[in-house]
Amino acid sequence: MTIKKNSATAPGVHQDFARVVKAFAKDRHVTLPGNGKGFGSSALKVNGRIFAMMSSKGKFVVKLPKERVTELVKDGKGDNFAPGRGRLMKEWLEVKIPQAQWMALAKEARDFVRDGE
Repeated sequence: MTIKKNSATAPGVHQDFARVVKAFAKDRHVTLPGNGKGFGSSALKVNGRIFAMMSSKGKFVVKLPKERVTELVKDGKGDNFAPGRGRLMKEWLEVKIPQAQWMALAKEARDFVRDGE
């Protein structure tokens, strides 16, 4: 995983994810990645809840309705996210589409989490 500092984001934010973070910089409902460490410190959040992040393996991950995740997995656009020990998280998608298409999924994830899932 390549980590590149970007002045628009917190130190250590993955360079591809930095573009997504920057796009949400003016959204007053979104909390941008901070300088802390630990799970969620480098994630985008709305109402204190994560909606998009980079996994520890450098994969872009978003939270979406279970049915939507199933659809995207079936279409080959991602995989169910498994943070460890083989446990799949049914509302989380590990994205496989090109970075140029991440914003649409990030916005969809923000709306899903913001509206109370």
